[in-house]
Amino acid sequence: MTTPDTNVSIAGISMRTPLIAASGTFGYGTEYEEVSDYSAIGGIAVKGLYLEPREGCAPPRIWETPSGMLNAIGLQEVGIERFIAEKMPPLRDKGVAILVNICGSSLSEYAELARILDDVEGVSAIELNISCPNVHEGGILFGCDPVMAARVTAAVREQTRLPIIPKLSPNVTDIAVVAREVEAAGADALSLINTIPAMAIDVETRRPRLANVVGGLSGPAIRPIAVRLVYQTAQAVDIPLIGIGGIASHEDALEFLLAGASAVQIGTMSFVDPLVFRKTLDGLEDYCRRHDVHAVSELTGAMLAS
Repeated sequence: MTTPDTNVSIAGISMRTPLIAASGTFGYGTEYEEVSDYSAIGGIAVKGLYLEPREGCAPPRIWETPSGMLNAIGLQEVGIERFIAEKMPPLRDKGVAILVNICGSSLSEYAELARILDDVEGVSAIELNISCPNVHEGGILFGCDPVMAARVTAAVREQTRLPIIPKLSPNVTDIAVVAREVEAAGADALSLINTIPAMAIDVETRRPRLANVVGGLSGPAIRPIAVRLVYQTAQAVDIPLIGIGGIASHEDALEFLLAGASAVQIGTMSFVDPLVFRKTLDGLEDYCRRHDVHAVSELTGAMLAS
């Protein structure tokens, strides 16, 4: 059998592979040049950006847990203008889809970020980080309220022609409700899931492991939860899904694809093994050959009934 077709298309975004570097784990897209194989990467979701630079949380900000990692970086970033001026030019040459992850503390901040990015050369899509606190609503996270999630999606939709991809939080009662609301508000695809709030304590000092006390749990420990949420969301919406959560191998990626995702993001594992993208792609191609699958895209939602 010839080499399987690894190209995928999501909301009009063409990618040479279904593997995307997850936001917050791959810097601004060029930091891994000397250690990773970019030819295996289809897209890069850049580090989350606000209008203005942020210093993030105080250290310690990362703690390794069994089968996972806690982080409370606090969305440290350079601000949208510096990103466009300094980070985008070298990123355009990588041959990957560029998903710019944006953050905001108000609807107007999200809308302004979308307006600015609309005319930036090389931006493939906007990934909405809606796990941000709305300062005008008492700090509630946008993504935890279906109505607010829809409002921020609609505000961004009004300001851009680019595909919009809200990144959904697992910290909700029913993720399908949020997914349907943002789909109706103009979302073109969905990323899911974001990290799960968690914490760890040093029992000798009786102090939290993170200065921020609570952080986001990522890594293989959350994968079964993420696969379940992708599956449930795929039954609820008609737009494409990008699966995220603890992918460390091609088998892990396949779980998400079979559950209904069209592509996947790899994050925490890139810290452990920067070659995870090449190894995962090679594994996907081998799987397709063994199962007589001509294109990776054929695997989306192909889980067989029990």
